[in-house]
Amino acid sequence: MNNTREVEVVVIGAGQAGLAGAYHLRRSGFEPDRDFVVLDHSPGPGGAWQFRWPSLTYGKVHGMHALPGMELTDADPTRPSAEVISAYFDRYERTFDLRVRRPVDVRAVREGTGGRLLVETSDGVWSTRALINATGTWDRPFWPRYPGQETFRGRQLHTAQYPGPEEFAGQRVVVVGGGASGTQHLLEIASYAAATTWVTRRPPVFREGPFDEDAGRAAVALVEERVRQGLPPRSVVSVTGLPLNDAIRQGIEDGVLDRQPMFDRITPDGVDWNDGRHVDADVILWATGFRAAIDHLAPLRLRGPGGGIRMEGTHAAADPRVHLVGYGPSASTIGANRAGRAAVRDIRRLLDREPAAA
Repeated sequence: MNNTREVEVVVIGAGQAGLAGAYHLRRSGFEPDRDFVVLDHSPGPGGAWQFRWPSLTYGKVHGMHALPGMELTDADPTRPSAEVISAYFDRYERTFDLRVRRPVDVRAVREGTGGRLLVETSDGVWSTRALINATGTWDRPFWPRYPGQETFRGRQLHTAQYPGPEEFAGQRVVVVGGGASGTQHLLEIASYAAATTWVTRRPPVFREGPFDEDAGRAAVALVEERVRQGLPPRSVVSVTGLPLNDAIRQGIEDGVLDRQPMFDRITPDGVDWNDGRHVDADVILWATGFRAAIDHLAPLRLRGPGGGIRMEGTHAAADPRVHLVGYGPSASTIGANRAGRAAVRDIRRLLDREPAAA
């Protein structure tokens, strides 16, 4: 391809994981534009944070870990997290001269010649010896399917589209999902809505006491075992449980966090259970999580029979050139930092061992 540009490493995504990878590439002697490029399809810095709803202030963010080499200090806890973290990421990119190219959509990654990979994008084709895929999950919201869903006359939306609580004033809202987003939505919406109903597939698990380093390692190990077996990753949050903080306790006491089992069908005006119960609803809010945004890797045939990509450390077991950071056990912010460092260490070993094709 005449317009193909060659680099040593392509980084896809400029969220926490992608920026951590780019930082460690620079620390290892790789030069931006000459040796590596960072491609990001978002309109500006901030990764998925830039799309979060305004009522999610920085003070409500759980476990935002600093990027490597630069602390986030003096952040106003009352400002929207989208503003705080986008400004922080922007400052980070400029400080370390990471030269993120955006907006660039990556359409496919294919096998090239001479042991290289071809990254096909809206900005042309890149030929690379190694890939750091840091595309996260925000672009793949998971929408469960239930009987009657298409007949519902009200509004259905996902966490990815959540506008903040004011829009639900006076409405009857069913919130689906037992994670942190579901509980945050409920606690916010309850003071505006005429009625709220919380439904989850499994009873929520509330975690009391501090979430220390040992508990964190144990949670990550559970997620890591799944990707080692080639199963689709679960989020780290799904195995840590929900922190039983003051807001959650108050929500339980007020009856806002009164969990109901999953409904069996959706009707034009609400939801039904097989035991005869019915709840009227104007809105169904699906706080049902996200899946890994890795469809562009499909031409490489990395998925195994279990439905996921079997991992060895940060790279795909089937292709040591392809590293997935922010995937599975590294989906937390601190995990993304560590994975970025580990991926670059492995890439350096790989490229030192394999001379570039002439």
